Amino acid sequence: MLNSSSRSPGNLACTPGELSLPHHLAELPPSLPRSNEPPARPPSHSTPPSIHPAMPPPRLLLPLLLLFLCSLAPPAAPEPDADKAALLAFLAGLGNGATPRARINWLATPLACAPPGWTGVTCSADATRVVALHLPGLGLSGRVPPRTLARLTALRLLSLRANALQGPFPDDVLSLTALQGLHLQRNAFSGALPNNLTGLRALQVLDLSFNAFDGALPAALSNLTGLVALNLSNNSLSGRVPDLGLPALQFLNLSNNHLDGAIPKSLLRFSDAAFAGNNLTRGPATPPQPPPTPTLAPPPPSLAPPTAAKKRRLGQTAVLAIAVGGCVLAFAVAAALLLAFCGREDRDETSFDSAATSSGGAADKNKNKNKKKGLRGSPESKAVIGKPGDGNRIVFFEGPSLAFDLEDLLRASAEVLGKGAFGTAYRAVLEDATTVVVKRLKEVSAGRRDFEQQMELVGRIRHDNVVELRAYYYSKDEKLLVYDYYTRGSVSNMLHGKRGEDRMPLDWESRVKIALGAARGIAHIHTENNGKFVHGNIKASNVFVNKHEYGCISDLGLASLMNPITARSRSLGYCAPEVTDTRKASQSSDVYSFGVFILELLTGKSPVQITGGGNEVVHLVRWVQSVVREEWTAEVFDGELLRYPNIEEEMVEMLQIAMACVSRTPERRPKMVDVVRTIEEVRRSETGTRPSTEASTPAVEAAQIRAESSSAAQ
Repeated sequence: MLNSSSRSPGNLACTPGELSLPHHLAELPPSLPRSNEPPARPPSHSTPPSIHPAMPPPRLLLPLLLLFLCSLAPPAAPEPDADKAALLAFLAGLGNGATPRARINWLATPLACAPPGWTGVTCSADATRVVALHLPGLGLSGRVPPRTLARLTALRLLSLRANALQGPFPDDVLSLTALQGLHLQRNAFSGALPNNLTGLRALQVLDLSFNAFDGALPAALSNLTGLVALNLSNNSLSGRVPDLGLPALQFLNLSNNHLDGAIPKSLLRFSDAAFAGNNLTRGPATPPQPPPTPTLAPPPPSLAPPTAAKKRRLGQTAVLAIAVGGCVLAFAVAAALLLAFCGREDRDETSFDSAATSSGGAADKNKNKNKKKGLRGSPESKAVIGKPGDGNRIVFFEGPSLAFDLEDLLRASAEVLGKGAFGTAYRAVLEDATTVVVKRLKEVSAGRRDFEQQMELVGRIRHDNVVELRAYYYSKDEKLLVYDYYTRGSVSNMLHGKRGEDRMPLDWESRVKIALGAARGIAHIHTENNGKFVHGNIKASNVFVNKHEYGCISDLGLASLMNPITARSRSLGYCAPEVTDTRKASQSSDVYSFGVFILELLTGKSPVQITGGGNEVVHLVRWVQSVVREEWTAEVFDGELLRYPNIEEEMVEMLQIAMACVSRTPERRPKMVDVVRTIEEVRRSETGTRPSTEASTPAVEAAQIRAESSSAAQ
């Protein structure tokens, strides 16, 4: 038996991985043999043993229970101690005054990864490494101290832009083999660019603009084969431009340097704006391209982001800090720690830190981990970046997939993709190498409330053939929309863009898939908002091609926000006759516009053409109707399609669909769901899977089209 003398229960407080037992439990009971005592004799069998198992004494139950409960508590959150030491050494080595240091909270909190986290630091998912350092506009000065950043071997993003850093290109950066984005623009770095760039093969975005680098462009840049964006503008670089190759390069800016000579062949695909402010020549055989705007224009004064350096986190809860004071609370502590751990995981996926500054202000932002798993359009997937209550904010519908604020968006390397009825579209490369399309709207007639309600409807629509609205920004002077970038551009550009040796014409199969995808997207749009949603601006420049080569419809929901007269005047050739009269689009007018789009795919012609020295306007719909009435149906089709054999029947069937869609009477036009079904039949016919139907001859088919043309003209 245990000694029955009373003993103090002792201290039962426990922490994860440690249990403090009472002193009397650490001692051996008297009934057990000591090391210097002989073993006890076995008990006599004169008394039958009990058949009931011995119950542990009640005094043992509480410590055993606590031992079990403490084992449930998760271990302390890991921290990247080596990376933290490197960051502190980096900060200590800079020539900063009290103000820049006050904006960085690294000395105020011991936890770099757990909320609230360190200013500008992003950790890996398991919180064992630092993967991004984002410290723009914090007034950092001096040289980058050696042997500091080089120790951050898992770093993928480094942004020190808009500070006062100086000296040569930091050698530490050359050791960061995992680095994908490097942003040192708007500092005072000087000297020659390094020739040894072999360690930066993972780099996708390199921005060294607005510094004082000089000397020649290093040929070693050609080793950065994954580079997507290169901005070396506004330096003092001189000499000739080497033939860099760089097949993945999408954005280039070498403007405002002292470069001379001929532009190498591999870079001739970029516009004149990329080389402006130098003494460079294209050569007589290469005409210059229309110059795009190299960067998004700076925001007006009313759009200036807040200058406060204080970190904000949307939806952030207070950090759980409970000291375990007694064993009775052990279970509650374990549960609370578990919930806090799970809650941090959720916040990392849906919240953003907002901080953006104008010139010289702090930009304090702890980047999201850039997970590529978007939430599927539920209201819970929306995240907001901006100053709470000011109304000027970026609203995200795909929070986890994107991580940027207004400052990032407006400072991004960008080029003009085109100007449409509703505004100008830019291709912007963000700091993490994400490429997006930013549409800057103009002539918006809707107020804030109507605009935001419409964007809420659009932001919830998710379909493979509808270009997703990823985010929007609204202020009095600026309205921005953010979409995914489609590398091949719009169908209008594919049909009517430059024609030369490097042009890839659309074959018949591609055109059918584009038409089918766009039809599916429009049909889905018409089911939204209780079947009342209208696109209102369907045209080839708003149709893109997804990774499966099917068409995707863009610019959804914008027509109702714009001045109707302006929008209609810029969509000539696509507008249904009744829209010209009533100024109001409908699902039936969407069908008409889609019919014009099919005719565009079939003929390769624009919906409106100027002929006769600019004195005559030819509408595609009327031209096709007149050609069909004259029994010259074969003259309708694009000459590029006539080279493909055995597609005449499918082309005629698609022409029949188009003529039905452009019927002058709205009631005669089919529904989009019926259009989808009919095009799917054509698609199955093309692939040889459609059931055989009654044979028809070209004469019969032409007669059917003439009949459709006659009814469409009515």
